[in-house]
Amino acid sequence: MPAIIGKVFLIGAGPGDPDLLTLKAARLLQSADIVLHDSLVSSEILALIPATAQRIDVGKRRGFRLLSQGEINSLLIDSAKKYATVIRLKGGDPLLFGRAAEEIHALRAAHVPFEIVPGISAAFGAAAAAQISLTDRRVASHVLFTTYSRSLESRILPVMGITSETTVVVYMPGPDYTGVSGWLIESGIVPETPCLVISKASQRDQAVRVTTLSQLASLPPLPAPALLIVGRVVSESSDSASALSWLLDASHVVAQGSPLSGGSPAVFGGPAMPDTIS
Repeated sequence: MPAIIGKVFLIGAGPGDPDLLTLKAARLLQSADIVLHDSLVSSEILALIPATAQRIDVGKRRGFRLLSQGEINSLLIDSAKKYATVIRLKGGDPLLFGRAAEEIHALRAAHVPFEIVPGISAAFGAAAAAQISLTDRRVASHVLFTTYSRSLESRILPVMGITSETTVVVYMPGPDYTGVSGWLIESGIVPETPCLVISKASQRDQAVRVTTLSQLASLPPLPAPALLIVGRVVSESSDSASALSWLLDASHVVAQGSPLSGGSPAVFGGPAMPDTIS
C-alpha cells in the first residue's frame, strides 16, 4: 500500500467574494497540488488556484452529482498518497451542511492527516449582503439553521423552541419555492412572516428578493447558490420607519419599498404575531 505523503485541508470558500476568504485559506490555495471543489464555488475563488495544480469538480448541478460521497472520500485518500497539499474546497463553511463529517470519518479511518480551515458560512454572508442581523434582542433571540428536505420522514421541522422570535435560515431552498414555503407553513410558521431569498451573496451578480412566506411560492427562482431567511428580522431590509414599529409591536405595516427587491414594493402585513408558533 502506498504511504501517505500529503495532508488534506478541508477549506471553507465563504459565500463567493474572494476578499472574504481567510488569509490561511488563500495561502493554502496558492500552494495546492490538487483541489477537489464544489460546483458552486465562485469562479473568482477558483481563479486563485495555481495553474500547476490539478483541479477536479466533485460537486453537483441541478440535482446531478458528479461523484458520490464515497467516491469523493476515496479520491481524497488516494490524493494524499500522491500529493503533499490536497485541498477540499467547499462553499461557505465546511462544517455547516458541507458533509464534512463523512470526509473527516473517512480520513481518520485511513490515517490521513487533515486540517479544517473554517470559512464564512453562507448564512452570515447572505445576512451581511442583505444588511440584516439574524438576531435582534428586541425581536429575534435565536436562529435555526436547516436545509429543505423533500423526504417524507423530515417533512415537519422540529417545533420545540421555535417561536415568533426565531429566525429560520434555509440552505438550498430548491429551484421552486412552492415546496419550501408549504413545508415551513405546515411546520407552524405564520404565513405572514417576512422572508427573503438571496442568490450568490457577496458576488457581483447577487440578487435579493423580499416577500412574505405566503407569497414566496410566486417568486421566480433565483440562481444557485441561494439561501432563504425567514423571520421578523427580515423587516430590517426595508428602510421604512414603520417596519421597526411592526417588529416591536407586531402591528400592521406596509413598507414603502425595499432597495433589495429590485425597486418593487415589499409589503409586510397581516395579523399580529403570536408569542409562540403552534
